[in-house]
Amino acid sequence: MNGTAVIALARFRHNAERIALFLDGEYYEYHKGVFAECFLSAQRIVALMSAGIVVRSIAPLLSDKWDDPAVVVVTPDLAYAIPILGGHHGANDLAKELAGIGIVPVISTATEAFGHDSVEAIAERNGCEILNRASTRAVNAGILDGKSRVWPVPGPGMVIAGPDVSVLLESGTCTIGIGCRKGVEAGEVTAAVRAALKEAKIETKDLLCCATTAKKLGETGLIEGVAAIPANLIFLDDDTINAQSPQSPSGAGRIGLVGVAEPCALATARHRELVMKKKVFGKVTIAIAR
Repeated sequence: MNGTAVIALARFRHNAERIALFLDGEYYEYHKGVFAECFLSAQRIVALMSAGIVVRSIAPLLSDKWDDPAVVVVTPDLAYAIPILGGHHGANDLAKELAGIGIVPVISTATEAFGHDSVEAIAERNGCEILNRASTRAVNAGILDGKSRVWPVPGPGMVIAGPDVSVLLESGTCTIGIGCRKGVEAGEVTAAVRAALKEAKIETKDLLCCATTAKKLGETGLIEGVAAIPANLIFLDDDTINAQSPQSPSGAGRIGLVGVAEPCALATARHRELVMKKKVFGKVTIAIAR
């Protein structure tokens, strides 16, 4: 099974099992609570029933479009596959996959409807994560208007991106927030990051990025130390940092911030969950989130 659940009323079981076999998924007979069960375990859900039943069933379960499973409604006559949740997050692809058994995909997301890739599709195709997810609405709108462009930056280098620019990074599961004293040496930064990763039992390949405050843009030792790992270093503006809720007290209030290490790690993490609260390694403070 590949994380695909096919839910159907008992009367449609034969067709549902056919779909499940085609998708290498698992059939579930519809009952009250079945969607709640599948939301916990499945990445993709095909519902062979009326859209109204599905909408009413999943409405109380919705959390975040980046974490909710993709949901596609298939009409009871197997005529159409309609993504109703997570179009850019797997549902469109799932509907198109069902075309393999003669079910017509009905795509409503604007970028795909007009024959364009979305930011999410570009990221997935290139094995990347979208670091600043709030940017995707503006960038996808720009794609429709012919205004958005893709600029590869092979590095080493730095990118200072505005809120309407999506930053795509090679996939990783954890992010590191870094604070440091003025004048820190590159070797101190590299050693601190590696020590923190080792303590948290995280491999360097699982690191999505390191992040710090934009107030550290001139800190050469920090920039060179992260580059030596090697890892991506992201500079965050004050508003992004102050929108987070760090767990540990911080003295960063003197520079107008709620903190540095923990909020920077949280702001760039997918699940906004701290793996390591801020910890001091010499002149460097590290926090890790996922």
